[in-house]
Amino acid sequence: MLKPGTKAPDFQLPDQNGKLHSLEDYRGRKLILYFYPKDNTAGCTKQACGFSERYPQFLEKGAAVVGISKDTVASHKKFEEKNNLAFPILADPELKAIQVYDVWHEKRMAGRTYMGVVRTTYLIDEEGMILKANDKVKAASDPETMLGALE
Repeated sequence: MLKPGTKAPDFQLPDQNGKLHSLEDYRGRKLILYFYPKDNTAGCTKQACGFSERYPQFLEKGAAVVGISKDTVASHKKFEEKNNLAFPILADPELKAIQVYDVWHEKRMAGRTYMGVVRTTYLIDEEGMILKANDKVKAASDPETMLGALE
């Protein structure tokens, strides 16, 4: 996980509609950039729907929300449509942003060890500096926590 006070690395990734997004696109406003393991899983769906429900409140506070996972553009499109998501989710199957944001780590579940995305949320300021970083994210409460971080 990258630490607060460091410059957020740039990225260029397609969203669920194939439109490219970069960190530079969000300069001048705060950005909630969250990394999640997989589309259409229970925790990831709760987290995405929570951000989507609160999206107008994030916009009122001058912040954008962007999710990133290693799923494909096609998977993201289905995830967006199924859950009526209000914000971009970026496809990173080659792990470019996932690795530079240091969220690709060894994980363990049911006695099995594997590499995967550690659910992590960053709050990035208007100039591209990381203000807050959390890799102990509780999926269901993350949107509310990040809304509070904007106060």
